[in-house]
Amino acid sequence: MIKMIITIKRREGMTHEEFVRFQREIHMPLLMSIPEARQYIRRFVVSYPIPAPDYSGPDYDSVVEAWFDSMEDMNALYFSENFLREVGPDHENFMDLSAYGRIVAEEEVVVG
Repeated sequence: MIKMIITIKRREGMTHEEFVRFQREIHMPLLMSIPEARQYIRRFVVSYPIPAPDYSGPDYDSVVEAWFDSMEDMNALYFSENFLREVGPDHENFMDLSAYGRIVAEEEVVVG
């Protein structure tokens, strides 16, 4: 399996709560509305930071993890006409596009 991990910071002028609401209520449903998402994504997880008093503040507002059967399936989603036309342009509505990170990886399970 292939996994894409994306670290996201909210766009300037948006509170963390507004960011979470937008990502949950607008962006994720938009992504899942295109047929390629239902066809190629095997698992999709979004993590939001919680207060952790003994640790420094979070560097990101969310971390997205998306699993695919293959690199070809991942590319079929992200380079599809529907994604490029419908989903991609929505990123600027809630993300700081200059401050996100992305890694494409294979997992190595150490425990569990």
